[in-house]
Formats: sequence, C-alpha cells, structure tokens
Amino acid sequence: MKTPLSIEPKTIVDCISHEWLETNGLGGWASSTICGLNTRRYHGLLVAAKNPPSGRFSLLSKLDETVIVGDSEYELGSNQYPGAVHPEGYQFLTRFEHDLFPTFYYQVGDISIKKTIAAIHDENTTVIIYDMLRSPKGAMIEFHPFISGRDYHSLNRRNGKDLCTDYAFFRGVFNSEPCSNDANFFISIPDSEYQNQPEWYYNFEYALEKYRGQEYLEDLFRPCILSRKVTEGESFGIIISTEDPKGRNALKIFNAEKRRRIKLTESVSSENGLLKTLTLAADQFIVSKGKNLKTIIAGYHWFTDWGRDTMIALPGLTLATGRFADAKKILRAFAENIDEGMIPNRFPDHGEFPEYNTIDASLWFFVAGKKYFDYTKDIDFVEKTLLPAYREIIKWHLKGTKFGIRSDNDGLLSSNDPNVQLTWMDAKVGDWVVTPRNGKAVEINALWYNSLMIFADLLTFTNQMDEAAKFYSKAEKTKKSFETLFWNEDKNCLFDVVNPDYKDGSVRPNQLFALSLPYPLFAGIKVEKILKTVKEQLLTPFGLRSLSPSDTAYKSHYGGSQLERDGAYHQGTTWSWLLGPYIDALVKVDAENGKEEARKIINNFSVHLSQAGIGTISEIFDGDSPFSARGCIAQAWSVAELLRVIKEHQLFEPGF
Repeated sequence: MKTPLSIEPKTIVDCISHEWLETNGLGGWASSTICGLNTRRYHGLLVAAKNPPSGRFSLLSKLDETVIVGDSEYELGSNQYPGAVHPEGYQFLTRFEHDLFPTFYYQVGDISIKKTIAAIHDENTTVIIYDMLRSPKGAMIEFHPFISGRDYHSLNRRNGKDLCTDYAFFRGVFNSEPCSNDANFFISIPDSEYQNQPEWYYNFEYALEKYRGQEYLEDLFRPCILSRKVTEGESFGIIISTEDPKGRNALKIFNAEKRRRIKLTESVSSENGLLKTLTLAADQFIVSKGKNLKTIIAGYHWFTDWGRDTMIALPGLTLATGRFADAKKILRAFAENIDEGMIPNRFPDHGEFPEYNTIDASLWFFVAGKKYFDYTKDIDFVEKTLLPAYREIIKWHLKGTKFGIRSDNDGLLSSNDPNVQLTWMDAKVGDWVVTPRNGKAVEINALWYNSLMIFADLLTFTNQMDEAAKFYSKAEKTKKSFETLFWNEDKNCLFDVVNPDYKDGSVRPNQLFALSLPYPLFAGIKVEKILKTVKEQLLTPFGLRSLSPSDTAYKSHYGGSQLERDGAYHQGTTWSWLLGPYIDALVKVDAENGKEEARKIINNFSVHLSQAGIGTISEIFDGDSPFSARGCIAQAWSVAELLRVIKEHQLFEPGF
C-alpha cells in the first residue's frame, strides 16, 4: 500500500463519504468530512476533553474560509441544510491526502492553497497550517467561526437565546470567554483583523444522524469574521485551543507534533505503507487518564474507555508498536479500579462511578497482562501489581461476584442474570437484551481456562509453586468439562452457550477463542472442523459475521433506528477485530498456509483505509456484500488486532 492515501473527489458524495480524524491524546479531537461538510454531531474542529479522557465538549464546529481576490469571492466551506448545500466550496477541493496529517488542496481561480490540520498531543488544541502555493496577485482570506459550545452528544438550537456581542479580540487572538462561560476557547490568527458580526445560522443538517434515526438539525452561532491578507509562497498557521495561545507559534507547534509522529513510525519499514498507517492509527486511541495513567478509547466518535475493548486492544496498540510504558500505565489504571474481583466495563462520559456489567473484561485483563510480561519480562510489575490483582479476581470468581458470575462445580464459569448483557455481545434496548447469553458461554470459559493457566504460570515464574499447582489443577478440571460440554457434533463446531436444560447451537465466532488464546482447549481434527465451519459461514473480506447467514435470526444489514441497529449489532454484522483470533487459529493449524491466507485477508484493508474513516479501520461492516463500513469510523480493537497478528506471526517482511 502506498502512502500518502489520496482522494480526488469528483462529486459531493465523494466528499461526504470520506471522513478524517485527528485526536489529541486526551480523548478530544478534530474531525469532519474531507470537504468540511459536517455530517455528524460529533464533527468539529475542536472537541475538547475537559476531564481526560471524558468531559468532552464540542467548542468550535467549523471555521469556513472565503478567499477574496479583487471583486471575486470564493467560499471554500460547505454546509448541508434541508434541501440544499450552501456554500458549495467542495467544488474547489481538488485533492485530499492523508499521511501524517489530513491535507487539503484547493484551487480557486489562479490561487492554489494547501491546508493541513493537526490535533496537538496532550493539548486541547487544533492547529491549521495554510501554504499559499500560488497566489500571483495576493488575496484576502476571511475566516468564519461557527461556535457549538455544547456537550459532544447534544445539539444546539437557538430557542430564543440572545445574541452575544461581547467576545474579546486582541492582537490577532479571538477569545470566546465573555460569552461562553466554561466552554471558552481561543482562535489565534497572526496579523488578522476582526469584524464584529454576530449571527445565528439555522438548521445545519447532519445526514448521518438522520440516517441513524437521531435528531439531526443544529443551529450554530457565528460571532465574527476574522480576516488576513496572504501572499504567494507564504505559510501561516491558526491555533484553536482551550489555552491562551499568547506567544505561541502555530508552525512551531505543528512541526513538534510532526516530529512526534515521525518518531512513532521509526520502527516500521518505510516500504510498508500499511504498517505505517496502522501504527499512526493506533496512536489515536491511547489517551491520558488522570496525571500518570493511560487508557484506550474504544472508538471514535462516541465511545469512552471500556475495559473489555481496552484489554483486547492493548497488545496490538501498545506492545506490537513498542509502547511498553503506555501498556503498563493502562494495566495499572484498571488494576486500581477492581471491585469485587471485576475491572470496570466502562468509565462513563462525565467521570461517574465505573460500571461493572461485564463477565469477560476481567478475564481479558489476564491475557493482556501475560502478553505484557511476554514482551517486557517486567517481573517487578507482575509481582507488585498483576499477581495481587489476579488473585483478587480469581478469588471472587470462585466464590461468586456481581450478576451471578461464579465458577460452577464442574469448573466452568457461568452467569445467571438474563436481564444484564455481560459478554461482548452486549446490545440492549430498554429491557430487551438482544443476544442473551447467560449460562456458560463458550468464549467466557475459554478465557476462564486461560486466566487460570496464566495465573498459575506467573506464580511459577515467581517461585510460588504450591499455589501454582493448585490453579493448574483447577484449570485442568475446567478444560475437561469444556471438552465434554461444548462440542456440537451435528454442526462440527462448538455450542455458543451451554445451560443445564439447553445448548445454543447458533454458529457464532465466539468459539474461535477456544483455539486462538494462548492456551487452546482443542487440538487435531476438531480444530480443523471448527475452522472450516467458521470460514464457510462467517468469514467476509473485512472480518467475521457475528451470526451465520443460515440462522433465521441473521441480519444482513446494519442501519436504521437505534432499535434496528442494536437488533442487528451482533446478529450477523461483521466485526473486523475477530480477524485476530481467526488468524491466530489459522497459523496454529498450518503455519505457512495460514500466514499466506492471513496476508491476503489483511491486504483487503489497503482499500478500506481510503474509505469511511481515512487512515483507520471501522468498527463494523454489513454482513452481506458489498460489506459497507458501519458504526464508528475508527475502532481500537479493529486496528489493534491487525497490528497484533502482523507482529506476533511476522506476517510482513520487512515489518516492525
């Protein structure tokens, strides 16, 4: 795959079907479509995380430019209103590129402009760099800021709000504070002039919100017009930030961020554009949590940090890319929040008490910790942090913890609350749990067996032999029960859930974890049969279906209202993160042929990286052709699992 990724849009549809994302390492971002026409409530030039990684506010929705040459005016912005697009600046966008940053090329008359947008790491700051590639007669650029000033999930309507005219402007710096209370920010444009022209703009229409069955109209406030003269060959920058930019230089800030990103990719072969792109994509999800800890954002634009997603994504995002210190901070962040033997399922948006409705996040914590130790041999961290946490988790799971989660007499782990969604198939609408999997779920018990084995192994590494022997014995009991209960002879695969009076024979990808995890539960002909069933019924170019198309409950398309979307979320929708365990299983069964098939699968994403969210991987895809991308435009475990298997199985040479 070549970089930079490049798109030459021909129509408005080309423009709005491609999105870009810049993240700041705090949980905030800048994002829009490639022509700047916002199609989501989550699009904006400055979405700040005020309590990293949560407390997100959309502060500045847009900064539309108008280029003035003599008597001619060219509006570069584009906005969708009911029944109309105005202005139609997308016509001036000749090319979009994505390498280290999203870059836009405009042609207006005989003027050529290059614009680059960067979110600055560890700051709620966006920088925009303009390069006047050609401007024979000089020009004036007007900048029209459209203020949102709201929680990032909500939408603004004027609803009788008064116009505020008290914004401050001094020496090229616009300050929203007099009017915005706690949602204040700054716009710094050196050598700019200020025109106080407050005005509301009504009914911006967000097409993707409409498609998702959500509220989709918003009113935005433009307080002023900022303008600046430009000349050919000139480069200048704009700083948009929650911090006062006085004395700061946009070009210097941008160049420092550029150096940081180049350093991230130093370990990647310059010949492998796919790996470079995925490594940069990985960086977007790793964010600060408090002063000294880190976490992983599950997906953009609407997810926060989830325990399950974090633990699954950690090896690919941090270990495969050599970010061992970040991995350690992430593991510690969750170890410090264990309650009754469970790590959090989710940290809410506004810093409330964590939610613990998950049966698997705590078990994935064992797998992530093992992989951290495999890479680093950090025995001190194992002894002081991981082993005490693991001991607490296992103790509670053996005696019983929240939501009826406990180890049964046969050594298998079960849950008995049908009203709470506890596995990764966690869609719930009102009181409707879409995929109830209470009982003994297949991947949960594969994880439970692995957790016992990992704990016993780490005890062995630290010379705690007697305790290790005890847990090796428990693991063996779990394995024997698993082998007896989960094999489905009729379908040549594994049951998805086992209960005393019922075995769920739905063909789902969850059974793969019995093969793919560090300690598999099957070997030989049964593994081959499971893989054959999964490949024939679940494999798509971009992942694995969550349910076989032969099932009467199968949903081929993800879309519509929230009820329709949640009803399809795990009922056929394709998930790309599941390629990780699939490739693990392939390679375990037949190393060389498995690796060759894995390379072909991964190369499918060379095309996807120029679709939907440019330079990253979507959360989900439709179950049927053409397998359109859906859900979040950037999902942590989608990116992470590709990076992990590429690294662990050395799929590309040169690689890392």
